[in-house]
Amino acid sequence: MKEYYSYYENTDKDDADKTNPATSSQASSTDKLQQQLYCGKLTRVKDFNETFELVKLAVDTKFKMHRAGLSLVLQVLPTQPGAYHVLGSNMIIMNKRILDIIKSKKSLLEYNAYLFMVLCHEYLHSFGIIDENQVRRMTYHLCMSLLGETHPSTQMARYQPWKVFPELQLYQSSTVENNFEIIKNFDKTTQSYIN
Repeated sequence: MKEYYSYYENTDKDDADKTNPATSSQASSTDKLQQQLYCGKLTRVKDFNETFELVKLAVDTKFKMHRAGLSLVLQVLPTQPGAYHVLGSNMIIMNKRILDIIKSKKSLLEYNAYLFMVLCHEYLHSFGIIDENQVRRMTYHLCMSLLGETHPSTQMARYQPWKVFPELQLYQSSTVENNFEIIKNFDKTTQSYIN
């Protein structure tokens, strides 16, 4: 049986979207307040769980889509895939190598922005949307709408992380490590309590 994966990788394809549905100057005051709210929340997230809760809120706000029961796994992967979702599963696998590089070399804002954008991208794939270009466009429009055009998440969604952080190209590797880390209490607000 052939397995199908959807993943965020470094490709030289065109940007997520060449058109800009609304520029910052065209955004209403309500949109700007919403952007300030989401930017503030993203600045204050402390871990994967809080970031994913914000991703779920953003996807529900923008696309009226919600699902529960996802797990996050960190694994050292080659430098090309940022993350992937095994279609039909409840798992998002993020590239620990890239996360560690960004965390050590970039600001907390840039790290949180990367984490938000990649989790958003893979969360959208978890709904069964397999078209990579469609998911990239959706991720870009969500980030642009809720965080603003100049936010690092929006820039990464539009131009890919490897173009926003070109120094990632310096860390080329094709190795895969067999050990992995399962993030505890991921997607915890949708877990039920059993007596």
